Amino acid sequence: MPTQQQTDASNFCFPTKEKLKSKKLIGELFTNGKSVSSFPIKLIYLPCTLENTPLKVGVTVPKRNFKSAVDRNKIKRLLREGYRLNKHVIFNNIDKEFALLFLYLGKKMPDYAEIEKSMVEVLAKFYKKVNNEERI
Repeated sequence: MPTQQQTDASNFCFPTKEKLKSKKLIGELFTNGKSVSSFPIKLIYLPCTLENTPLKVGVTVPKRNFKSAVDRNKIKRLLREGYRLNKHVIFNNIDKEFALLFLYLGKKMPDYAEIEKSMVEVLAKFYKKVNNEERI
């Protein structure tokens, strides 16, 4: 039986099965997905059927705004960390399965506090919007 500390630690992980890797699904997200945003993060989401996980999550940073791969990778790490620490807001509370894509819209290098604040806001907006759509 896992201890309380192990259970808490497992809630803050971002395993491979939750990562969005399918090119087909990513393309479908851009064409048919709905979005919510809280500058500088935009969340594109699409209800879909997934195997053994309620969410598949990807992050992206446009090359147009950040030419250096080092900068893009740092922002992607910050986005993944912001999601990982705040996913509990939606992960256990949604009934449907979704593919999510976090898109960084800013033009300057962010710090973690800015990313986390925006991530919390965008996840709350997503949760609220999904719950309203289910009631209609």
